[in-house]
Amino acid sequence: MTLEFHTLDVFTQSPFTGNPLAVVLGAEVLSAAQMQTLAREFNLSETIFVQPPQNPAHTARVRIFFPTAEIPFAGHPTIGCAILLASQRQPEGDFTAHLVLEEEAGLVPVRVTRQGSRLEAEFTAPQLPVAAPGTAPRALIAAALDLTPEEIGFAAHSPGLWQAGPAFLYVPLRDLESLGRARPIEPHWSALMDSAGVDSAYLYTPGTECDFRARMFSPTAGIPEDPATGSATAILAAQLRAARVLRQGSQSFTLRQGVEMGRASDLVLSVDYSAEGITAMRIKGSAVPVSQGRIRIPA
Repeated sequence: MTLEFHTLDVFTQSPFTGNPLAVVLGAEVLSAAQMQTLAREFNLSETIFVQPPQNPAHTARVRIFFPTAEIPFAGHPTIGCAILLASQRQPEGDFTAHLVLEEEAGLVPVRVTRQGSRLEAEFTAPQLPVAAPGTAPRALIAAALDLTPEEIGFAAHSPGLWQAGPAFLYVPLRDLESLGRARPIEPHWSALMDSAGVDSAYLYTPGTECDFRARMFSPTAGIPEDPATGSATAILAAQLRAARVLRQGSQSFTLRQGVEMGRASDLVLSVDYSAEGITAMRIKGSAVPVSQGRIRIPA
């Protein structure tokens, strides 16, 4: 028995850039162990499995896997899967579609549009960010990234630990040169992840062609570096609030990730902010189809 799959490059309009994604359809016949096996076989940063929704008013239930583990929510699988499902429903012409995906972290509404050849989706994150437990001393961060302590931070931006489903260590860096040189170094990296209580670090600095340039390392989760991380970009809103960047109302920020990997990815973060705090976070991006086929179901 085989299942239909598709691959897309997400957060880009150009094939073979952005963040690759595998989407497996008809996944209700799979166990969690079989999904994990297939995710290891695709060996992409994430694979998403599509099942019938538990509530017929919604579009689909989905489960998302790293090569090493299931995760409750992720951005580029949400964007790519929603674009694929919407475009299958309407293969030609311009359209606007509203989808709801049932993810382990909660319901994720997604708006998908096609204008000409451009397919774009914007989702609202299912959870708002809160501080994550753990500690991340500046000296240990610097050692783990092969940088100096003076390169950590800029303006009012300091390292932070935040979660909204997944959790990340956020590391603001002094400049693009520091961002380009950063790399995980053992044993300091594992010591930092243990101290912070996470498995991923999201690095960012002011960009020239965008508001922020970013990198994301998660080698202990099977992802040496991620070309684009939608969930981390959404939770970045908490970092921006802590650095007093947000103002009341709605703001949008452009981000570019994956440049150092040769897989440039473009994301847009929109944040709704009031006197009570962050009330919504949205991520927007494009996706392009790359391949499709059938894959055997593992025993």
